[in-house]
Amino acid sequence: MGRIWAVAVNTIRQILRLKIATAFIVILFVLLPVMGFGMTGDGTLKGRLQSFVSYGLSLTSLLLCLLTIIASIYTLTSDIKNKQIYTVITKPIKRSQLIAGKLVGVVLLSSVILVFFSCLIYSIAVYMPKFLNSSEQEIVKAKDEFYTARASVKPRQQDVTKEVEREYEKLAKSGMLEEVFKNDSKQQIIAQLRRQKKLEKRSASVGSQILWEFYNVKPTVGSEDIFIKFKYDVSVTPADNQIFGGWMIGDNRKPVKEIDTEVYNLRQKNSIGTAHEIKIPADAVAEDGYLAVAFFNLPLNNTVVMFSPKDGMEILYKADSFFANFIRVALLIEVRIIFLAVTGLLASTFLSMPVAILVCIVVFFTGSISQFIIESFGYLGESVIGFYQYILKPLIQFMPQFDKMEPASFIVPAKILSWFELAKVASVMVCIKSLVLLSIALLVFGSREIARIIV
Repeated sequence: MGRIWAVAVNTIRQILRLKIATAFIVILFVLLPVMGFGMTGDGTLKGRLQSFVSYGLSLTSLLLCLLTIIASIYTLTSDIKNKQIYTVITKPIKRSQLIAGKLVGVVLLSSVILVFFSCLIYSIAVYMPKFLNSSEQEIVKAKDEFYTARASVKPRQQDVTKEVEREYEKLAKSGMLEEVFKNDSKQQIIAQLRRQKKLEKRSASVGSQILWEFYNVKPTVGSEDIFIKFKYDVSVTPADNQIFGGWMIGDNRKPVKEIDTEVYNLRQKNSIGTAHEIKIPADAVAEDGYLAVAFFNLPLNNTVVMFSPKDGMEILYKADSFFANFIRVALLIEVRIIFLAVTGLLASTFLSMPVAILVCIVVFFTGSISQFIIESFGYLGESVIGFYQYILKPLIQFMPQFDKMEPASFIVPAKILSWFELAKVASVMVCIKSLVLLSIALLVFGSREIARIIV
């Protein structure tokens, strides 16, 4: 262990001498405070906080990931290129201990930098209302919708498989398939029909209503409020871009006289295409966690109102604190750092520094848009589906899927990142993928010929 630590300390000193490491640290140290007080968002306190934390966490994650890639590759390739490695491997130290020491040094330094700038971002976010002299109303709104960690419950997705099959058969018999869906495969047509049917289930014509039923809504003890988050879409845009809606929120399973919980009725106007939240006392939730939400499309609207199955409707309630959630988000970035450090070391065992950096950056950015890549292949012709299904898809899935768990996607909307979700990501990324890559790195470096003996 002493030998590994000695290599780690030497690696940290080696990285700190890199000008690019100093540049990244200075950039973050200067930009984060400037962003904190220079970003306005939508002009509200909540908007300022969301903009700052979103860009601050994204910038910190990006620069630390790039620094980890460069440092992990440089520390080994430079030793080999400058022949400094000869003075190490001739000593009683195994090559596996050398790789382990390099990994510990890179991860430790990146982690210290992450802790420092995470504390900086958190401090700016917490003290921003005092510096901006925000109103009491804005502070209350920020506490409800930003300085918290809320769990989300979405309505159950309705099964539209049979309806899609009937619609497809109807179009096929009438000969309308080719006319309506030109040059689309059967898979693409069914996907489009499924989206249409799901949207129909979440649409209210003028004078009608939609009812959502939520189960397992369990606010934490002491929580006074829950939030109904929704977003309007319409078939015809009103002149003022506003929808006047009626809402009924509570337990509707029994007659009104027998209901033990409160039922809230309200009417309000909201803009279309933007997420809004309705704050309701938590006593609207039944003891078994049931909650019904009904929307009435009032005749004044004169348009069909739609709620997207993806983000049109959900229930939010406090599940943890902002501080605890922020720690878990920082640990999520740490998981990325560990994976990229191992990837960089693996690449440096058999590639030159420029090529290794290029390969790792490709892996990093592929992981950042992995969902887009996977979805894009779904629109390819059947001739290349086999190649994608059995070769490309397993390769992409083995790569890190960073875009599935973006740090900002939890803090900005005050969405909770649970310890279970974090442990699941860490177990896959660190305990499985990183260990596989580290084993390959040890195997490759262990069999590599560092120097040739000439007699």
